[in-house]
Amino acid sequence: MKYVVTTILFFFTFYSNAQNFENSWTGYFSYNSVKDISQGNDKVYGASENAIFTYDLSTNETNTISTVNGLSGELISTIHYSEAHGLLVIGYETGLIEIVQDGEENVLTVVDILDKQVIPPNQKNINHFDEHNDLLYISTEYGISVYNLATLEFGDTYFIGAGGSQINILQTTVAEPYIFAATTSNGIKRALVENDNLIDFQQWPTIQGGNYTGVQKLGTELYVTNTGNTVSRLNPNGGITNVQSFSNIVDFQSFNNLLTVTTANSIQTYSEGFQQQASVSSVPEYDYELLSGYAFNNTFYLGTNEDGMLAVQFDTNQAEQILPDGPLSNKSFSIDVSPGQVWVAYGDVDVNYNPFPRTYKGISNFREDEWLNIPYEDLFAQFNTDVNDLVRVKINPNNFEEVFMTSYERGLLQISEQQPSTLYNESNSPLEETSASNGENEGIRLFGMDFDNQGNLWFTQSRIAEGLIKRTPEGQFQRIDISSIINTDNVLSLSEVAVSSQGTVFFGTSDVGLIGYDPNQNKFNKITEGEGEGNLPNKYISALAIDKQNRLWIGTYEGLRVLFNTGGFFEEDANVEAQEIIILEDGVPQELLFQQVITDIVVDGSNNKWIATGSSGVFYLSPNGQETLLRFTKDNSPLPSNNIQDIAIDEFSGVVYIATTNGLVSYNGTATAPRDNLDEVYAFPNPVRPGFNGNVTIDGLTANANVKITDIEGNLVFEETSEGGSILWDTTAFGKYKVASGVYLVLISTDDALETKVAKIMVVR
Repeated sequence: MKYVVTTILFFFTFYSNAQNFENSWTGYFSYNSVKDISQGNDKVYGASENAIFTYDLSTNETNTISTVNGLSGELISTIHYSEAHGLLVIGYETGLIEIVQDGEENVLTVVDILDKQVIPPNQKNINHFDEHNDLLYISTEYGISVYNLATLEFGDTYFIGAGGSQINILQTTVAEPYIFAATTSNGIKRALVENDNLIDFQQWPTIQGGNYTGVQKLGTELYVTNTGNTVSRLNPNGGITNVQSFSNIVDFQSFNNLLTVTTANSIQTYSEGFQQQASVSSVPEYDYELLSGYAFNNTFYLGTNEDGMLAVQFDTNQAEQILPDGPLSNKSFSIDVSPGQVWVAYGDVDVNYNPFPRTYKGISNFREDEWLNIPYEDLFAQFNTDVNDLVRVKINPNNFEEVFMTSYERGLLQISEQQPSTLYNESNSPLEETSASNGENEGIRLFGMDFDNQGNLWFTQSRIAEGLIKRTPEGQFQRIDISSIINTDNVLSLSEVAVSSQGTVFFGTSDVGLIGYDPNQNKFNKITEGEGEGNLPNKYISALAIDKQNRLWIGTYEGLRVLFNTGGFFEEDANVEAQEIIILEDGVPQELLFQQVITDIVVDGSNNKWIATGSSGVFYLSPNGQETLLRFTKDNSPLPSNNIQDIAIDEFSGVVYIATTNGLVSYNGTATAPRDNLDEVYAFPNPVRPGFNGNVTIDGLTANANVKITDIEGNLVFEETSEGGSILWDTTAFGKYKVASGVYLVLISTDDALETKVAKIMVVR
């Protein structure tokens, strides 16, 4: 007797409605790279790296769907629009599936494949969706799963490799009475679509051997494409006829009796009998690389790598670009903000400060709700040299139209009035190229920088004795020899820079700790890891920030430290020690951010600290770090990744910009910089309506302003002195109880009592 062992994988549909964050967050995603295209409901849907955009064929308007609307922010692999059910289904490389319903704000998150333990994490990629009779056949790297679009529930999963093993399925198609599957190593497999026992791998015989990447129905015919980029006509019962070879097929799909074959640089569509109906191999003004393609209504939709979506009418080569406004890339490495504008740099180095492979990307500027993107090619053309790996950006606090970017190979880039103006390098400045021990040219490896109160720009250059550099407002350079404090030949890299209000320059290293330089005394000092040596948790300095009390906050690759007495850093025989912050967690003393990789620290207008981490999202701390005011991760916010690259704050509006490895978002913070007077004081929300449980923000304050809140009879319910330009009131009477409905007076006086202001807040319970 022969026994057949069949592996059965049950999916119990687990899903949730993702939260919409549009009230307090904004997303700034790049839609330049279009990985997949679908259509329906009089719209074209484009999938960028981790967000969706729609193009309305009636109004020619675009809309976007991102993490702010509830998407995960993970890397999208494929999409499918179901006309029958009004659903956009999004598949991810992780196995996650998300569903967006027409007219609905909520995103349905389906985690069954993502969470299934018996499937290896690297085999969950969603390759393709194919809809037939309410059922969505999901092609994955482990097999085929079935999802019912009518009930929004999973059905069976088919492991159709030898012995029921998991194999990579690139596409499926139904040509009744059969369902066909294209596999990368097991040929074309076929089964009866109405067979109730499709979980039995023996019901899936291989009818054509080979390595295939696609199978599509075209009228009464079947077509396949293989890893050799050949398109063939397939006999449903076996046998194959090659019809045409292509170069680098990237997309293969059929719709409305047209089979569309997209290569890296061309798109063509065929009717039954493989009769070509139209093709495009070049488009004026666009030097594109294609990732996806779609054809319907006598129009090609080309998904490019850098130019968004191009719509080209059949029998023409004139393109209409469909591209929502956004930055050049989602890989923001460094950002800086001044009131009303954001600058973004995309250069990159790894944890060992290795710039290879080099990053050849441009720069982006956001202002007045519009992105100005300067492609890398424009930088190269202007300076006639590479301007790669721009790793840090800093806006001049005395002139917001002047911006500097450091390159970890090519020098210092100056930008004026939104346009690159000067590239300082070995040809036009005292900056020098350096060489590795093997004689290989390393270029000019600049990294961190900061402005002092005199308008001087301080920055670091690695692998050179004169590694601390000052550029004056007049454009003069001064190089400072740091070899007396460290052996620069043995230091892998210098890192971040922070300048105190007294003009003391602190800069980090990758492997020897923190260095301070006092320009007035021409004096250096250094602290490193270990008790008695400076008490740093790690020698790798990854973040520095001076707060409003002149304390230095130090981020390392293994935790956080604070230098409380920066003024005593250079005193003779001073035993300088950075301090950890101890907090109570469930009554037990714990070190704050113990062994966390700290990637950035930013101080807001109220002296609170925003701390970015490499894997745990963002922490928002009170001025002394004892209280965690907020914490944002992928799970509770629109952050598309918990790997945070940089943070910057608009001090005028309080908006906090957060750059992650998967995109840029902003949070509507409330802490602003102090104003010069009380002319613009206001409170929000006002009135406070029933059910409101948040804080009322009183903004537009001067530094150290005294704020008192009383009821209409003069009873004091709140008092506080501002550190920045705003304070928060929790609508309680000194934290004891919620105040009753009524009008409350806000009495404000400046630190010198020369100016006063009265505002009113209406509370409705």
